[in-house]
Amino acid sequence: MSERTVAVGSAQGLHARPASIFTEAAKKSPVKVTVARPGGKPVDAASMLLVMTLAVKQGEEIVLRAEGDGADLALDGLAELLARDLDTAS
Repeated sequence: MSERTVAVGSAQGLHARPASIFTEAAKKSPVKVTVARPGGKPVDAASMLLVMTLAVKQGEEIVLRAEGDGADLALDGLAELLARDLDTAS
């Protein structure tokens, strides 16, 4: 299983716009990705509702996990995305 821990870069955390951008990217991933607060219960990273229920604020860390072919590459891309301020993404 591959895992990445990343601090959320969006100024408002994972609210509507950043969560939407992140979950759309997770849906396009070749592997199923989960996201969780450290030590918390993982949720499906492709579900906007579940991601938003984590109520992650800017600077808080979350853990991404995936398994299978392409997991490392998928997590690298998603971690890079989350580290950016998606509130200003165009």
